[in-house]
Amino acid sequence: MNKFPTWRYFVIIAVLMLGILYALPNLYPAQPAIQVAYTDSSKSADQSLLNTIREEIAKQDIEISEINLKNNNIVAQFSSVEDQLVAKTALQKALLDRVIVALKLEPTTPDWLASIGGRPLKLGLDLSGGVHFLLEVDVETALGDKVDGLLNSYRKKFRAENINYISSSISGDQVTFKFKSSEDYEKALDIFLTDTLTPTGFQFDLVEQSNISTLKVSYSDIAIKELRDYAVKQNLMTLRNRVNELGVSEPVVQRQGANRIVVELPGVQDTAAAKKIIGKTANLEFRLEAKSNASRLRKTEFEYKDERYGTAFLENDVIVTGDRVTNANTGFDESGFAQVNITLDMQGGRAMQRATNGNVGRRLGVLFVEQKSKSTLVEDEFGNEVIEQTSYIEKNIINLATVQAVLGTNFRITGVGSPQEASELALLLRAGALAAPMKFVEERTVGPSLGKENIELGMRSVMIGFLMVILFMGFYYRLFGLAANVALTSNLVLITGIMSLLGATLTLPGIAGIVLTVGMAVDANVLIFSRIREELKGGKNPHQAIQDGFSRAFVTIFDANITTLIAALILYAIGTGPIKGFAVTLSIGIITSMFTAIMGTRAIVQLMYGSRNIQELKI
Repeated sequence: MNKFPTWRYFVIIAVLMLGILYALPNLYPAQPAIQVAYTDSSKSADQSLLNTIREEIAKQDIEISEINLKNNNIVAQFSSVEDQLVAKTALQKALLDRVIVALKLEPTTPDWLASIGGRPLKLGLDLSGGVHFLLEVDVETALGDKVDGLLNSYRKKFRAENINYISSSISGDQVTFKFKSSEDYEKALDIFLTDTLTPTGFQFDLVEQSNISTLKVSYSDIAIKELRDYAVKQNLMTLRNRVNELGVSEPVVQRQGANRIVVELPGVQDTAAAKKIIGKTANLEFRLEAKSNASRLRKTEFEYKDERYGTAFLENDVIVTGDRVTNANTGFDESGFAQVNITLDMQGGRAMQRATNGNVGRRLGVLFVEQKSKSTLVEDEFGNEVIEQTSYIEKNIINLATVQAVLGTNFRITGVGSPQEASELALLLRAGALAAPMKFVEERTVGPSLGKENIELGMRSVMIGFLMVILFMGFYYRLFGLAANVALTSNLVLITGIMSLLGATLTLPGIAGIVLTVGMAVDANVLIFSRIREELKGGKNPHQAIQDGFSRAFVTIFDANITTLIAALILYAIGTGPIKGFAVTLSIGIITSMFTAIMGTRAIVQLMYGSRNIQELKI
């Protein structure tokens, strides 16, 4: 008689039960919805906003399936995508900059399933869509910031060398200094010429005037091109980091043209939060408070983020900016208020040390730099009312504290508002600073890229392949084929359950991976059954033939599947987008098929023949 340990039955049953449990949420399709959140992170959605949303949507003769407060936002569900899009447009026109209105798919998974981590399988943009953002990088602002930095850098150098200049100004991408005497001019010229010995990319244009020496400095054409290219690349890297912080599966973040970036988030649920994090140009500038006798050219007045504190004057010279931050996390100060703990890189730490050394007792300001947009309703050429957005930069003081000791790479900032605002600021700083502001050029939900017909054909291919394999195995291997078919069905359930549990995204190439897995899953059974036939031809009794057939075929099956799994992992590691989708389903399918084909089929065969006295085995 065959022996099959009882504990293996329990393992098989436990795995199948878990697979079925986590595959169940896929029976509950998500519903089109919109999510509304206040633009100001410190404000939570309330009943007043909910009532306003109800009224505005009612004006469009749209029926809301369900609307409620959820996680400081308002979520309204609709019966169709058409109603969802109309409602979104109406709310954007009615509320403008007060709120962020984002499209989403609201899960309908029962609470008891959701409470244990059950969630439906995420579908890629080519199947059920997701959120698509097209952002434009304002490279001219990035260049302007660099020119401002160039001006402030040489002002600082001239003061250190006691070089007197009458005026300094910026015109386009050119910095102009007018010096008091030819002696000051010569000293300044030496500094500029020294700088040109290093590959800084500056070019100099010197203009002589009566009794006044004028020096004009600008970036070269090559340097300007590199700066613009750097701004886009830095923003691209930062956006990828931010998307990773959001925990999105298989996102697409790629450059489009000279200064645009495409962000696609398949299966995203909290799209309002995604838009808020992705689109925000959050950066910090650390500046010393200006001395009372400082000249007008050396200081600027800024407002506090908290309007209760009024305004303060900060020096124009920036000590360090947020791009020197290597880590940021939240905490609480001695009074229980939220704070952000900052770690700078080595260069930033040295700059902070130089700035605070000798300035203990002065106040250090933390300036929060943010790009915002203002929405207005205008009429287009056809007389339709549309929303027009204009961008602007806002700088507010979030903290102005006395320097108690010389600062280095580690310190903290307080006065950041609520714990939620502190967490959001820390996330943005960890992800990296944007090199230039960005604006949303386009935001839309993406439908199936290959069309509904191709998606249906893809799903049909899985079913046809599945049925053809089942018919072949049943006809050719009889009862053994039935065992293989039960294992194959279990394999599809396990693939669905594991992908849902892991939050993996199913794409159209992923469906191709499942079709391939269907064929590969029975390949192991074919090897086993062929081996059993050989053992029977060799004169062994049925029970021994079954035992040896499974054990001796295992090595071949294991080797074949491991080599395929390695190839799939390499595809996942070096591939992007659709290739990763294929690699994910293939990898999971290989692992589950080995389990169902070897252990599952073996258990079923044991139940059919294990306790029977078999004289002849038909296979």
